[in-house]
Order: sequence, then structure tokens, then C-alpha cells
Amino acid sequence: MRLSWRQTLFLRIEKKNSNPLPGAVNEINLTIGMREIALITLCCILIPFYTFAQSDTDTIPVLQYSEPKDYEIGGIKVIGADFSDDNAIISIAGLQVGDKIRIPGPDIQKGIKALWKLRLFTDVQIIKEKTIGDVIFLEIKVQERPRLSRHSYRGVKKSYHDDLNDEVDKYLLKGGIVTENVKVNASKAIEGFFIGKGYLDTRCRVIELPDSSRINAVQLIFDVDRGNRIKIQDVAFAGNDNIKDRKLAKQMKGTKPKRRLFASSKFIKKDYEEDKEKLIAYYNTQGYRDARIISDSLWREPDGDLMIRLNLEEGNQYYFRDISWKGNSIYDTETLAGVLGIEKGEVYDKELLETRLRFSQDGRDVSTLYMDNGYLFFQVDPIEVAVEGDSIDLEIRIFEGPQATIDKVVIKGNDRTHEHVVRRELRTRPGQKFSRSDIIRSQREIINLGYFNPEALGINTPVNPQRGTVDIEYTVEEKPSDQLELSAGWGGAQRVIGTLGVSFNNFSLRNVLNKEAWKPLPQGDGQRLSLRAQTNGDFYQSYNVSFTEPWLGGKKPNSLTVAAFFNRFAFGRRGTDSYQSFNIRQASLSLGTRLKWPDDNFVSSTAINIQTLTLNNWVRGLFRSDEGEIVQEGNYNNFSIRQTIARSTVNDPIFPKDGARISLSLQLTPPYSLFDKVDDYSEQPARERFRYLEYHKWRFDAEWYTPIVGNLVLKAQAKIGLLGFYNREIGSSPFERFQLGGDGINNQQFGFAGVDIISLRGYEVNELEANRDPSGGTSATPLFDKFTVELRYPLSLNPSSTIYVLAFAQGGNAWREFRDFNPFDVKRSVGAGLRVFLPMFGVLGFDYGIGFDKPGEDRSLQALGDFNIVLGFEPE
Repeated sequence: MRLSWRQTLFLRIEKKNSNPLPGAVNEINLTIGMREIALITLCCILIPFYTFAQSDTDTIPVLQYSEPKDYEIGGIKVIGADFSDDNAIISIAGLQVGDKIRIPGPDIQKGIKALWKLRLFTDVQIIKEKTIGDVIFLEIKVQERPRLSRHSYRGVKKSYHDDLNDEVDKYLLKGGIVTENVKVNASKAIEGFFIGKGYLDTRCRVIELPDSSRINAVQLIFDVDRGNRIKIQDVAFAGNDNIKDRKLAKQMKGTKPKRRLFASSKFIKKDYEEDKEKLIAYYNTQGYRDARIISDSLWREPDGDLMIRLNLEEGNQYYFRDISWKGNSIYDTETLAGVLGIEKGEVYDKELLETRLRFSQDGRDVSTLYMDNGYLFFQVDPIEVAVEGDSIDLEIRIFEGPQATIDKVVIKGNDRTHEHVVRRELRTRPGQKFSRSDIIRSQREIINLGYFNPEALGINTPVNPQRGTVDIEYTVEEKPSDQLELSAGWGGAQRVIGTLGVSFNNFSLRNVLNKEAWKPLPQGDGQRLSLRAQTNGDFYQSYNVSFTEPWLGGKKPNSLTVAAFFNRFAFGRRGTDSYQSFNIRQASLSLGTRLKWPDDNFVSSTAINIQTLTLNNWVRGLFRSDEGEIVQEGNYNNFSIRQTIARSTVNDPIFPKDGARISLSLQLTPPYSLFDKVDDYSEQPARERFRYLEYHKWRFDAEWYTPIVGNLVLKAQAKIGLLGFYNREIGSSPFERFQLGGDGINNQQFGFAGVDIISLRGYEVNELEANRDPSGGTSATPLFDKFTVELRYPLSLNPSSTIYVLAFAQGGNAWREFRDFNPFDVKRSVGAGLRVFLPMFGVLGFDYGIGFDKPGEDRSLQALGDFNIVLGFEPE
């Protein structure tokens, strides 16, 4: 039995009053009102008799609404809540067993409203189950909203589904309640996603269907109509009397009009707003400090394209006049003015002013000057003190503050690399004065270790002003650094070549005997262990092993490298006249140290190499004397010392964005001919004349990296090599020469040991005249140069797979005689390529180069083009 038919009637009328058709509501209200009067009159007469009659036959009394009465709640039952908790519903309704309530009264009404606010139900009723004296038992009847079982899309490609899920998952929850707000928000999110991609007319309709496989469940179908992508027909400017439209349009890089067929053009609101800010920023750099956009208009043309018009007010162009300094005591005005580098009469450029005052990329700013001296609390504020005509006077106010001392240096995130390996690379140490340049240098050194993700490196500097100290926190993220090389390749006449190599770049030798450290190998001490084997049976074998300790002794950055290798080349059947072989054995010891002068970016390395070369009937023609005599028999001893001076400011060894790497090396052998007693070397055969190799070998390598726009990087490179001799009668050594051309991959090209292989994209080795041998083969030369310019753009900087594309222009050449050397006589080529760096496999990629100066009369693209493969390492 319900609490009251009167309450039921009242609720029905109230619901009808919410009808959006006012006329119909008024008519219904009028009809119900007349019936209500009649019913109330009749009830007033009959109720006393009806109540009296029922009292004898029915023990459940009717509630008298004309006389409110207090009841005690004896029990509460919830009906219809299949997915909701009964106790939670009762609690939200505000009703508890034992509570005193008045009927009629506000408690029931409050309970119904509280449940409606949850928006979990389509119907809510609180009714009387029964009464026993002054105790009432209630029932809360609810009808739950449907739950979401799944959702799908219609009208969009599957490639968009993951992105759309990211958008709608903010509002949809599988198994969650489906309300109108949820559906509207999800559809708006889908529309916003496509509008952000230039589909301004996108419309999304939500279709709700019952899911028969589940109880009280529905599925949602988002029916999307993207329409056509809206292109920008033109961007017009008005009011720009001093700066041309073309220059202004260049500043709006994200809002480009279509200029030709298939040109990329789309309108994205966010990019448009950013471009407007860039437009005003450009005006500010030209001295128009008051420039502003008065209004902008956007409208659609009949063909659907978008037109944009910007109304500008340029204002006057201003110039710097007098610049004064206030508050400086550490540095005098002349020093600060020199760092600022702005002269009287220059165009008033706010961006330049801010750059020279705070955090310039090249470190030329006043803030760096102070912060490198420990003044972490330094503040600078340029104030315009006078504006007269087109001139502005500035007063630069400085608060120097106290010097800050480094308190703690904390390293976080190094799960595999031991802390001392990272800490020894840092330039920031407890007790030192704070230095911004030291933090930047420390950041670079951490990245150059190659163990951490450069994109995730974080630096935090919490300050304690009361103590005048600062903590420095470096947060790193480990990345795979070891490499595995497992490959098989075709070596032409030498058949299939198998390669197995491993490089452990973060090895720990001291933990080799510690069983617990083998996870799977002992690591974390920053040592490098490399093992590599390559063979195709009897024809070719190569074995290499090397170990590097970067901090010998653990106190100073003195490196020690020990390496050895054995190469063997053989052709023909052993024991026959056609059999030929070439064996190389080498051991080397290298010591390196970081220099303090001219600065600590310089590194010195000294290496001792002991090498023996054994040739047996080797007629492949690669090794020749200056007179053209083929070196094919004998044992040759190559004992040399190599000294290298290098300077590197590269910030990332995988994909450098700025900095430079320059090295100069000199490799020397003892001048044996000064001590022997030979008068005429021309009478000696090559095997005697070159038994003990003597030469001086020079290499100069330089590369510069410059960021252009965003992640677009320009690389410029120069390489020059020279092999000289002590005794003109002996001439240049047939070994240790250079061979320019091809892809530079010598691992699968035989007979190239004892020679520096230098790639030249767009040209095969035999297409350079100096490399061609009279016998029809190829040989090496004592002199080469090579110059390269590359544009690089990363597709992915993920440390697990760094991918970038490149376009290059290259030129190089080789010479047999020093007198023929001409640095401008180069073989030119252009092309493009792709690089993929995988931590376990190294560098993979390809280049396609077009050589403009190839020999021959065929000038077709097919004849001029050359395809090169990159495997395992970046060729020289």
C-alpha cells in the first residue's frame, strides 16, 4: 500500500508540469484541478465511514495526511537495485532503522531527492510496506539506469580507434552508468578530436542499443561524420604598413593557406592562437613594442574553404637609447654592458633583451655571469624609465643576493649503474659554489655515458634561502646499452659470412666472481668489454677482443684500453700454387686522460700498437709501393705510437643536436732507415724494404652540429688523411693507407685489412681514378679528403629505437701523389638516407646517393645512383 494516493497524484501532476509544451500543461492542470476538487470533497465525506468500516476488518490503518503522525522506522527494504549496494542506497536516503520520522513530513521527500541526485536511477519511490502500531516498515523502489557493456565507432578508420578511445575513456567506463551527460561529453570529445585535425564540420551521433547478452546493459555506437578537411584559402593582413605580408605569413607556421594542389593546409584553433602570439612577438623583435591585433575575422567561402583576416595596429618603431645599471656591486657597469651587447640606436628588441639578461643558449647573458659565480638568488629587472619619441631609456635593476653553496648532490633512478659511475662525471659537488654552467656540463656528461635516456633526464634544484644552500637532484632513467651482433651476409666469391659479437658497455670486472651480480652479467661499473668473431670457414676468419676501464684507479678520468685481434684471409686450396693468404695479428695498449688546458673538453690519448702482417702469394693488388710494385710475399712488422688530441662538446652520442667533435691524430713508427746501413733501397725487393714499416700518418676529423628549427639538425663534417714517409727512397708504406669510396663497411670486404676504409656515398671504390689499379683491381692511396653537409630530422627519439632521416651533400677525392692534392677537386654527390639505432644491434640504415662526377657517358639517374647499406656502425 502506498503512503498516500494524494502524494501519488501530486507527483504525477508535478511531472506533467515539466512538459516542454506550456499549452498542454495548462490544459491538463485545469482538468486535474477540477477532478481533484471533486475527489477531495467526496473523500472528506466518505473517509470517516471508510476508516471506521476497515478498522473492524483490516489491521493495517490508512495514514491520515490531514493529521501528521510520528513513526519509528522498523525496517527498510530496497527493491530493484541489482547493481547498487542496498546499504549505500539506504544511507544516502538518510533513513535508518530506529529513526523517528513524521508522515507526512520532509524526511521522505529529502530521501527521494538525495537518490535522484545520484543520477543512477530512472525512477525512485519510497512506499510503506506495513505499519505495526507506531512502527512503520518502508520500501525503497528504484529502477537503475543501464550499464555500458561496450562501445564502437562507425564512419572512421580503424587507425583512429586507439586515439578516439583515449578521448572517450575520460567519460566512459565499462560497466559504468550511461547517462545523457556521459553520451554528450563523449560525442563532443570525438568531435573535438577531429576538429583539432582540421575537420571543422565533424558531427557525432550517439546510438544506444540494448545488449541482449547482459542484464540492464547497453552498447553505444558513435556514428561519426567527419566531412571534408577544411583548408585555409588565404590569410590576409590589414594595417601592416611597415612589414610585408610575406614576412608575417612566415611567422604563422601552424596556419598556412593552400597555395597549390595537394598543399598541406588545415585550421587548428590551438595553432592559430599560438600563431597570433608569435606574430606579435615578431613585431616586438622589430621594435614595434605596441603592436597588437585589433580584431580577426574568420568566414567560410562558398566552396567551404576558410578565410582569415587579421587587422593589425603596428604602432611606432622604437630604438634603445640610454641603458643604465642599478644595484650591481660584484661586476662593474662596463662588464655588464659588454655581456648585454646592446648599443645605443639599435632596434628595441624585447626578445633580444630578455635573452641577453636571462639564460641565453650560448651562455652569453648576465644571469649566467652571476649564477656561474654562485649567485643563485640573483634577479634582474629591466625598467623603461623614459619613452621619448621613438627612443626608450632603460634602467636595469639588479638584486645580486648572497652566494649559494651546494649542500647535497642526489642521484635517483640508476637501477643498474652504480652511483660512483655517475657521480664521478658530475661537475657539481657538495661545498662548491653554485654554477649553472657546471650543471649544464654535468648533464652533458651523464648523457654521453650512454646508459640513460637523454629525454628523461631531470634536474631539480631545491633551495634553502635561510641557510643559503641549494641541493641538486639528478633523476635518470636507465636504458639498454649493451649490443648483440648476430648476422649472416653474402660476401660475393667468399660466400656466406657469419658474425657473432657482443659489446657490454656497462660491464663490472670486479664483480665477475660474485655470483649474485650475474643478472645476467655483472654490470654497473661503466667498463666496456667487446667480443666479436666473424668467419665463413677457411676463406676468412676474424677475432676481436677489447676491454676499456674509463677511470683507471677510480680517482681521475684516466682510461685504459687493452685490445687484440686476429684476421686471416685465404683463397685457393692449401698446398697448391693458387693458394694465397694474408694474416694480421695485433695487440694494442692505450692510455687516455682528460686535459685541463685549454679547457676540460679536451682529451689526450696515447696508444702503442704492435702488429705483424704475413702475406703468402697475395696477388689481389691492394698493397702497392709508390712505384707500383705489388706487395704479395713476406712478413712485415708494424710497431707504432699514436697520439690523439680531441675535443668534444656533443650533447648526445646517438642523435647529437648541438656541439662539436674535433680530433687530430698522429701515428708514428721509429725511423728505421736512419739506423740501417743500406745505401740503395731501389735494389731491395718490397719484402725487404718494408720489413719494418716506417711512416707518419696524420688524421684530422671534425664535425659540427647546429639546431635549425625544433629537432631539425645541420651536421657539417670534414675528414683529411695523409700518410707520409721519412725516407724518399723507401717511399710511402704500402700498408696503413686510405681507400675512399663505397659504403665503408669493411667487415664483409676481404683484403681491406691494414687500410682505413672511408665511405663516399654515390661512388663505388673503382669509380675514383686514384683507386684504380693497373691490373684491374683496386688499391689504396696515401692522401684523401672528404666534406659532408647533412640535414637530420628524428622520427623517434625513443632510447629503445632512435630513428631519423637525413639528406646529404658530399664531396671527396683521393690522390696518389702529394703534388696532385687539390682540396677543391672533389667528387660530388647528393642523396638521402635513414638510420635506426637499436641498443642491441647498433646502427642500421641505408643511403641512396647520386654521384655527379662518375666516369662514363651514361648520365641517367640509374647510372649515377648508388645504394649503400649501413650495418652495425656508422661508416666513416
